[in-house]
Amino acid sequence: MTSAVSTPAAGAVLCVVGAQPNFMKIAPILRALAAHTPPLPALLLHTGQHYDQGMSEQLFEDLGLPRPDINLEVGSASHALQTAEVMRRFEPALDAHRPACVVVVGDVNSTLACALVAVKKGVPVVHVEAGLRSFDRSMPEEINRVLTDQIADRLYTTERSATANLVREGVAAERVAFVGNVMIDSLLAHRTRARSAAQTLQAHGLDPALLTHPGGYGVVTLHRPSNVDAAARLRAILSVLAEVAGRLPLVFALHPRTRANIDRFGLGGLIDPLRMAVLPPQGYLEMLGLMAKASLVLTDSGGLQEETTALGVPCLTLRSNTERPITVEQGSNTLVGTDRAAILAGVAEIQAGQGKRGRIPELWDGHAAERIVADLWQWLHAPQTRDALAA
Repeated sequence: MTSAVSTPAAGAVLCVVGAQPNFMKIAPILRALAAHTPPLPALLLHTGQHYDQGMSEQLFEDLGLPRPDINLEVGSASHALQTAEVMRRFEPALDAHRPACVVVVGDVNSTLACALVAVKKGVPVVHVEAGLRSFDRSMPEEINRVLTDQIADRLYTTERSATANLVREGVAAERVAFVGNVMIDSLLAHRTRARSAAQTLQAHGLDPALLTHPGGYGVVTLHRPSNVDAAARLRAILSVLAEVAGRLPLVFALHPRTRANIDRFGLGGLIDPLRMAVLPPQGYLEMLGLMAKASLVLTDSGGLQEETTALGVPCLTLRSNTERPITVEQGSNTLVGTDRAAILAGVAEIQAGQGKRGRIPELWDGHAAERIVADLWQWLHAPQTRDALAA
């Protein structure tokens, strides 16, 4: 474990990041903490759950994040080992810095691990992006979401259905605030800085002429274990993607897990390099540029469902459920699962100009972090909170 902080900052807001989706959520919160009058002191702790150090560095640069004050350097492991190691390394950091509260975001293992340690040590836990539910307990993220929400002291939601979920699960309504979506804060703040799709392809030695197809191009991401860890499922998905690539070219940002399984199962022949531009994992600004000009996105990512809704780009989600129902009800997202007919029908509909563009959901306006920090200031200075912190 390493730390760039020489002395403890008692009373600071300790913000936790662990994996790539957390970075886009915590960046606007840190900016809002600094901009608040008076500013709220903050510390940034990186658990190191995200094992691609180069990608982490690029994300910090793209989002204007400061270097972490504390890095636990946990690395990759099984869910149980990773969660346990985060807890083991987080506890002494918590003891050393004695924060006013711990802010966790999203649903990765670090979110639950740090929340568990904090609540057992009597430190208030704040969960940003609370209440989202897929109602699929086979998803590790769903377990992280449910458990974190049950032990959090203050919960901030991105959509009203998330607030309803929490109340139904017995969370007191006064602990919850609907504030909007900090992911969209980041998107709106950085959209003008996005790298062009042509620049991204050229940077990897690929021909940007692929992007000039009359029907446009699609963007693909695929990483969920349920989609990529079984040979038959991955083969079926890659086969239908090959069919889609026959209709319009695809840019495939290939997750390390997916790439490893393609190699392990001998499925590389399903990827046509003339119709699919295969890229390594991309930085935030690169992905933003690829999505912004795409005709469609095919993904199993939760965050991309939200970002495509904000961009008004039709999204086909390769899952049978979503913890972000507002992207389907109001946004540009359609659930197609991994069914070949449903995927091809969705692509055909989009190519016919009938794809969903949706509308921007309530409070997805770029100011969610400001609302969070304003509420957090009031909450931390409320009499009952002061009493709890002093106990």
